[in-house]
Amino acid sequence: MSIVAYGLNHRTASVELRERIAFPEESLGTVLRQLTQDLSNIREAAIVSTCNRTELYCSLSDDNTQDLSHWLSTTRPVAVSELEGASYQHWDKDAAKHMIRVAAGLDSQMLGEPQIMGQVKAAYDLARRTGTLGPELDLLSRMTIRTAKDIRSQTDVGRNPISVAYAAVSLATQIFADLKTKRALLLGAGDTISLVAEHLKAKGIAGMAIANRTLANAQLLAAKYDATALQLSDVANELANYDVVISSTASSLPVLGKGAVEAAIKKRKRKPIFMVDIAVPRDIESEVAELPDVYLYTIDDLSNIVQVNIEQRQQAARGAEVIVDMGSERYERERRIQSDKAILTQLRDQAEQTRMSELEKALSVLEKTGDAEAAMTLLSKSLTNKLIHPPTAALRSASADGKTDLIDQLREVYQLQPDPAANSAKSSDNTSDNDT
Repeated sequence: MSIVAYGLNHRTASVELRERIAFPEESLGTVLRQLTQDLSNIREAAIVSTCNRTELYCSLSDDNTQDLSHWLSTTRPVAVSELEGASYQHWDKDAAKHMIRVAAGLDSQMLGEPQIMGQVKAAYDLARRTGTLGPELDLLSRMTIRTAKDIRSQTDVGRNPISVAYAAVSLATQIFADLKTKRALLLGAGDTISLVAEHLKAKGIAGMAIANRTLANAQLLAAKYDATALQLSDVANELANYDVVISSTASSLPVLGKGAVEAAIKKRKRKPIFMVDIAVPRDIESEVAELPDVYLYTIDDLSNIVQVNIEQRQQAARGAEVIVDMGSERYERERRIQSDKAILTQLRDQAEQTRMSELEKALSVLEKTGDAEAAMTLLSKSLTNKLIHPPTAALRSASADGKTDLIDQLREVYQLQPDPAANSAKSSDNTSDNDT
């Protein structure tokens, strides 16, 4: 059984390709079931789909990933040839190493960003609830999250703020010198928008509104930051009242079109609007960028904005790679232990059968003779002989065949000391040879 991490990310694929590959959050459970049903060699599966990456983590009965790329091309609007140029795959220990780096934020567009760990954990929780998570991926998920937490707690890789949310607000301060006179409209109510609201509040933004498809979620977040809550369907009518628009919804279609933005600009009498579309697929139609007095940026633009604190995080990331290696080694060790459990179980079963068999013989002797000491002596001798027979036979065979490695291993397992007499004889033989 093999583990593969197959996917594409912000380093290998453009935002246009990533948004075509991304799976809507609400359909991921169905997609996981479809994947394991459609491909017979997929035993377990989990999918991490964010604005920066879409990755399939699978336990396979063989090393064939061509079926994965063909399956992906049939479920998403993408050609196999596009995937060949933009996808990557990591196997077994390397897959664990990659996943640890992803969960710790070391592979993120914004180095060390904290949201990804929660997204990875949520992806595995969904696979567990869906029934596509088995022992192989369960071990991978547990070791991944454990090591990623070690990295976050033992290094400074996430200490200095350079998240996508921070980058968006930093860019807003470059467009508008003073945010204290501006109003911001945030589309969505997830973790990223919550961070955006937090940064905007820290900058002293004059006012904020949070719009979401589910009004209750918008109200919950708005109460936290003293903002107004809106229904997403009301955004077009309210857009003219805001100077800053930052969007990160989970919608599979744009929620803000060129026509609505054009109408808002006219109402504002050409006062500029700054927009950042963090979502993938994008929330704001790309044609909006063509409008005068609109400054529209996508998530790919943000990577060039924040340079403050990058060096410190990069230095911390170099130290974090040591923990990544330790985590992947630990995963590989645990995986070997897990794969050998069947042998250990068989060994214990054999020992138990031997114990029961010899116990029955001893009890039979006791019943016939009434001599407890004789029965116990018989039990101890026969049980000892039966239990040491396999290693004794192995030692004799290894000695005859000159397999010194096996002899050393058995000596270590049973904590046996080398025979001083044999060593003395060997030393004498060497001396005699030298004298001759």
